[in-house]
Amino acid sequence: MQHIQKSGGWAMMPFLVFVLTFLSAGILLNDFYALPAPVAVLLGIISAFFILRGATAAKVDALIRGCGDSKIITMCLIYLLAGAFATVTKAVGGVDATVTLGLSVLPVKYLALGVFLLAAFLSTATGTSVGAIVALGPIAVGLAEQGQTNLPLLLGALLGGAMFGDNLSFISDTTIAATQTQECSMRDKFRVNILIAGPAALATIGLLLVTGWSTPETAALDLPALDASAIWQIIPYLLVIGLAISGVNVFVVLTVGTLASGLVGLWQGQLELLSLGRSVYEGFTGMTEIFLLSMLTGGLAQMVSEAGGIQFLLQKVSRTTRGFKSAQASILALVGGTNTAIANNTVSIVVTGQVVKEISGKYSIDKRKSAALLDISSCIVQGLLPYGAQVLILLSFTKGQLNFLDLWANAWYLYLLLLFSLLAVYTPSVDRFLAKQPEAAPAVAA
Repeated sequence: MQHIQKSGGWAMMPFLVFVLTFLSAGILLNDFYALPAPVAVLLGIISAFFILRGATAAKVDALIRGCGDSKIITMCLIYLLAGAFATVTKAVGGVDATVTLGLSVLPVKYLALGVFLLAAFLSTATGTSVGAIVALGPIAVGLAEQGQTNLPLLLGALLGGAMFGDNLSFISDTTIAATQTQECSMRDKFRVNILIAGPAALATIGLLLVTGWSTPETAALDLPALDASAIWQIIPYLLVIGLAISGVNVFVVLTVGTLASGLVGLWQGQLELLSLGRSVYEGFTGMTEIFLLSMLTGGLAQMVSEAGGIQFLLQKVSRTTRGFKSAQASILALVGGTNTAIANNTVSIVVTGQVVKEISGKYSIDKRKSAALLDISSCIVQGLLPYGAQVLILLSFTKGQLNFLDLWANAWYLYLLLLFSLLAVYTPSVDRFLAKQPEAAPAVAA
């Protein structure tokens, strides 16, 4: 079999073409989501055929092997099932039911705390921070006016809760990408992740409790009536979270969750068999961009790797890395820096995943921890980027009443998450926990 010739540092150029194309389009169009990421990756692949040395047949072979890698295909199939579950559950009213139920039990003075908890649950259940923000953002702005609540505080709590769930959800793009690239189970990644994100969330809850306690009572909120059927619409979310934490195979978890949502919809009349099938397919097509991105990035990474690009990058990273702790800090910086450039946390994980895996292997970092650090770093940066989707959507709901500096000042959870991430890197607490825990089966059997 022919192989691509080693190209040293030049082998990284196709990746740079991809990143710079994505970044330049975002800056020029003032919208980092205007150019679909798979198109930018495709340009990187085309450039690889011109930049990398070796026979064209060898490059094509590397591209196909990378696109068809078992980890990549597994990741893509999980994306499809996650999309089906999220779409069907939303179609039967799961999102609306969760919001209504959560808001109906909120004391007005603890509105910010309630929004944080509700956003955390909704984002964990649906696997998307953007979805939670879109669902809760307009409601939160309206409740801030109605309840005379501090708007920046309320939206900062919403942003933090949404990123908490995105980071921990078993069906989020970031979790799927992090576990597949690091070859660890979702349950193992969750355990490490909760050791870091859990204290940050508890500290945030404490701060919001104190803030609420010191807030004077205001008039009751005008909320929609609570429908008893709402409980049934939320059950599929609880079922998926429970099965995933129990260690059930991720394919089984998502299939059972989708079927449960479908049965609820058929029983309550929101769906018919044909509309259920259409919702499943809509969920599949909603994942087209991330599906293609993951597959094409896998092919590009294989080409770059065979040309020596990954090894070259590792050598550069090694020059600034002094050992176990600094290697983990390098992971945080590498993923965070990439996310800053392309404003997409999932893309950042997919792009840097292989390099992080190599760094983890070289410096004996537990892959369960590297998967958690990958996801955490990308979520922290994504949540604070003024040109990231989450911040832009939140600010659009305020119609100019709020700027990103006000939002930053109240994004308490993200700063606390960074603090506890650094503690996990520079103290032995998480590593001691991992030393006592047997590793579960790889990501497919998560």
